[in-house]
Amino acid sequence: MGKSVAITGMGVLSAIGNTPEDNHASLISEKAGISRITKIDTIHKNEIMVGEIKATNAELKQQLGLSLDLPFSRTALLGAVAAAQAIKSAHVQDINDCRTGLISGTTVGGMDKSEQYYYDYFQNDRHWGHINGLHAGDSTQKIAAYLGLEESLVTTISTACSSAANAIMLGTRMIKSGLLDRVIVGGSDCLCKFTINGFKTLMILSDTHNTPFDENRKGLNLGEAAAYLVLESEEIVKRRNKDVLAYVKGYGNANDAFHQTASSDDGDGAVLAMEKALKVAGLNKNDIDYINAHGTATPNNDLSEGRALLRIFGKNVPVFSSTKAFTGHTLAAAGGIEAVYSVLALQHNVIYPNLNFETPMKEFDLIPQTQLKEKKLRTVLSNSFGFGGNCSTLIFSKEA
Repeated sequence: MGKSVAITGMGVLSAIGNTPEDNHASLISEKAGISRITKIDTIHKNEIMVGEIKATNAELKQQLGLSLDLPFSRTALLGAVAAAQAIKSAHVQDINDCRTGLISGTTVGGMDKSEQYYYDYFQNDRHWGHINGLHAGDSTQKIAAYLGLEESLVTTISTACSSAANAIMLGTRMIKSGLLDRVIVGGSDCLCKFTINGFKTLMILSDTHNTPFDENRKGLNLGEAAAYLVLESEEIVKRRNKDVLAYVKGYGNANDAFHQTASSDDGDGAVLAMEKALKVAGLNKNDIDYINAHGTATPNNDLSEGRALLRIFGKNVPVFSSTKAFTGHTLAAAGGIEAVYSVLALQHNVIYPNLNFETPMKEFDLIPQTQLKEKKLRTVLSNSFGFGGNCSTLIFSKEA
């Protein structure tokens, strides 16, 4: 169980790019994707800012070669694009040539379409395909069908904003235990009225660009995205002489059950998750070169995560930054997006900047990296925390 699992492919679609290469270019040029709402007719469109993907559903269907009449939610469409990218990146010619699974995270599921057609259904049931596509597993099933997966493990994880990170964790464990040879792991979530209204009720949405770890942070910007990694066993990599982008070195999750939506004041769940990830990786705290923080720019998260980092690393907290000022908080997809960014950071030996930071928080002296920084990286730790105390940590490495 101690061996690492290889990452051989990745795909991503976000507000700052349609491929991993596009996303990297935006990150190093400090090009954020945060704007006013343009694609959803909501009463809040002039009150908040979000990270929208510019492509319409019709354009995504055309890109995928799907009929415009097929009842695909936006979550499923985004996921299919990113997962197909990942498979292509991994140079997989036949997805069923070994024991291959798909583990996908989502929170929104098909809500964007079910809320659009809900009332119409009572007059005309022709939209039943969209109403029935509400549940989280529908998008995963559609992604699997699009990829052509046959007689394999296809499952969905919905642990709020740590969903994709937990999908990566489960996929890694299944390969290490010998249950699968290859797993596509990640998550997909679209923007919709349901999510906007829910977060608005929590009063944690910002009316301007989010400012992670800043004393004057006002809240998060919601975003939409999809991101997937292809994980493959050591045996597959060696047998087929495959290129490896990076390795999943460590992982850990914990639930402090502190509150329905808030993180523990002292970061108890985050501390447990990071401790577990370090133990699984066989690393100590001094081995971590960069932390891609959860960093949502909410008053609660950044204080809780900052305290957790201090409890783990003491006075020697590694250089860290949050990339959510670029993409917004992409909910279930966040752990997948930031896993891709962690691998890109390792590949390019760069630390992406924490945008919009100006004033240190009064509770501690932690200062995120605010400018692009070149640094030789071996390991990157990535945090993903979700509602209900779902805390997950992944550690990525250049070496097995």
